[in-house]
Amino acid sequence: MSILIENARVIDPGSGLDAVTPVCIQGSEILALGAVPEGFEPRRRIDASGLWLFPGIVDLSAHLREPGEEHKATIASETQAAARGGITTVVVPPDTTPPIDSPAEVELISRRAEQACGVRVLTMGALTRGLHGEQLAEMAALKRAGVVAVGNAWRPLASPLVLRRAMEYAATFDLMVSLSAQDASLTGSGCVHEGAVSTRLGLPGIPEAAETAALGGILALVEQTGARVHVNRLSTRRGAEMIAKARADGLPVSADVAAHQLFLTEVDVADFNPLCHVMPPLRTQRDREGLRDAVARGEISAVCSDHQPHESDSKLGPFAETRPGISGLETLLPLTLRLVEEGLMPLSAALARITAGPADILGLGSGRLSRGAPADFVLFDPEALNEITPESWLSAGSNSPFIGWTFSGRVTETWVAGRPAWTLPAEDSA
Repeated sequence: MSILIENARVIDPGSGLDAVTPVCIQGSEILALGAVPEGFEPRRRIDASGLWLFPGIVDLSAHLREPGEEHKATIASETQAAARGGITTVVVPPDTTPPIDSPAEVELISRRAEQACGVRVLTMGALTRGLHGEQLAEMAALKRAGVVAVGNAWRPLASPLVLRRAMEYAATFDLMVSLSAQDASLTGSGCVHEGAVSTRLGLPGIPEAAETAALGGILALVEQTGARVHVNRLSTRRGAEMIAKARADGLPVSADVAAHQLFLTEVDVADFNPLCHVMPPLRTQRDREGLRDAVARGEISAVCSDHQPHESDSKLGPFAETRPGISGLETLLPLTLRLVEEGLMPLSAALARITAGPADILGLGSGRLSRGAPADFVLFDPEALNEITPESWLSAGSNSPFIGWTFSGRVTETWVAGRPAWTLPAEDSA
C-alpha cells in the first residue's frame, strides 16, 4: 500500500533530521522523506499534525518466555506490549526452554512471531550447547538459521579458555558475541548490591567487582581475538568507564544498560520490594549517575528493556527467594524520554540510544528513516499524558515498579514494515 504521512515532526537520530516534513511509504519500505516524488499517488493519507514520527525502537534484550514458560507470557502477548511501547524489533536471549542452540528453536520462535502482531522477533543463539558452558554450540548452523548474535545469557562458562575458543569460533563466522559481565564466583548467592543497604537488610550482596573482574577478562580476550563483543546490561560506573576506555583504544566492543538502572538504586530495595529484585542488582546513586553520563556521551550506545515478565507468584515470598526481573517493554520509551525531560541529553540523542544505536550494534538496516529502509516507525503524541496503570498494561507480567508512574507523551501508532502493529484505542485517545 502507498501511504503519505503529512505534518508530523519527523525525527531521525541516524541522519540528524528533525523537521516537519512528509513521509512517503511504498509497501514495506520508506519511499521518500521531504519532497513527495512526482507521480506518487497515495492510497491513504495520514494527517499527523502535532505528532512526532521517529524510527521504531530496537530492543536488545527481551525475554518473551516462549517456548518453555508460557505460564508467564507468550510471544503474542509480549509483542503486543512491545508494539504499544513503540518497539518494532526485539531480540530474544538464548535462555529459553529449551535453549536456542539449534536451528529448530530459531524456526519455532520465528514461526510463532509470524502469527503475532507483526513486531520483528530476532533471536540470539547459544554460545555453548544447552548453555552448559562447556562445549561450543554449532554457530555456523545458528547463523544460517538467522541468529543475530551468540551468547550464554547469565549462565557461567566453564573457564576463560572456553570463552576464548568461543570468541575465536564466532569471529570466523562474523558473529557478534553478547556477554553478561558477571563473575559467578564473586556473585555467589547474592541478590542485591553489596553495601550499606544489603548489610542493613541482612541480604547476601553482589560486589561491584563481580562485574568489573568479569569485564576485565572479556576485554583482554577481545584484544587478543579481535572478536566483536557486546556487553549487555552494565550496572556499575566503573564498568562503564572500562567500556569507554576500550572503545577509545579501538577495541570492537559495545555495551547497553537496562532502562531501570538509569532511575532506580539500591535504596529502592530498602523495604524488601520484590519488584526491584533484578540481576544485575540495582547499585548506588554514584553508579546510576555514572551510567547516565555514559549514555549521554554515547559510550553506552544502547538502552534496552531487559524485559522479564513473571507471574505474580514469582514475586511473592522472602526477597532472596523471589525471581529477579522487571517487565519493561512498555516503559523503555517513557523512561528514555524522561532523561530528556531531566536535561541529561537532547531528544535526538536519547532516541538514538533506542533506535539507531542498537540497530548499528546488530548491523540492521532498521532504526533509521531513510529511502529504502524498512517502514518501521512510531507516531507519538508529546502533549498527552501516559499513566502506567494495571488496566492499560498489556504485558502478561505486571512485575514493574513503574506502574503508577505518569509520563509525558504516549504512542498513538506503531508501524512495522508499512503495516500498523498497534493503534491507540479510540476510547483512550479521547
